[in-house]
Amino acid sequence: MTDNKKLEIKGLTKIYSGKTVLDKVSFDVKSGEFLSILGPSGCGKTTILRLLIGLSEPTAGEILFEGKDIASLPPSKRQMGIVFQNYALFQNMTVFENIRYALKFDPEKKARANEIAQQLIDQLGLAEHRDKKPHKLSGGQQQRVAIARTLAMNPQIILLDEPLSALDVATRLTLRAELKRIQSQFKTTMIYITHDQEEAFSLSDRILVMDEGKVVQIDTPERIIASPANEYVQDFVIKNLKLKIEALQKYVG
Repeated sequence: MTDNKKLEIKGLTKIYSGKTVLDKVSFDVKSGEFLSILGPSGCGKTTILRLLIGLSEPTAGEILFEGKDIASLPPSKRQMGIVFQNYALFQNMTVFENIRYALKFDPEKKARANEIAQQLIDQLGLAEHRDKKPHKLSGGQQQRVAIARTLAMNPQIILLDEPLSALDVATRLTLRAELKRIQSQFKTTMIYITHDQEEAFSLSDRILVMDEGKVVQIDTPERIIASPANEYVQDFVIKNLKLKIEALQKYVG
């Protein structure tokens, strides 16, 4: 990870029907960083993702990509890709066709669409599933296809909206390691939305902790543990982590 700022968020605000969902949120994301946005349901973390990718417009604030404001650009011009919790795969297409699909609309990648799709299938361990349709795949396999499809477009930043929450524990653990491997291999900047403290601490270079539309703390996992910003971080983050550890200690010693 470098100190170069890939993304800068300044005073990002979103108001729905008179309710402030995001309240002057500011943070930056470094090039090659894995940043998790951690918070309970309804805290505004998914709203940040929607604003970053261009699925919603901010009420106020700036979204700077390498110093340029992209808040008014369409999603296709933001150099970001997104992986959803529900995979969002085309059910009538095979694994290969799903990964290749978006490349057909990119003039620069269209000629190499088959090559790029096959390369990602091999890299993500999907070769034996190449010609299967999504309903023939497990949840973990479908999520790998969704990740491969996003990587095919070679985005500068990948946004992940609670991508592991629908999977069983064993598959989640496997895909956690896979995400870190992918980040290292492709040198991609990742922003990861989650409500799971353990997940955030196991994956992240830094964690942004949210509560009620505001940034409460952003720091490395080690510094958050050592110096929680306030009682909310102490309770929501550290206390919950300790409870999980204590619940297991009587079994593992």
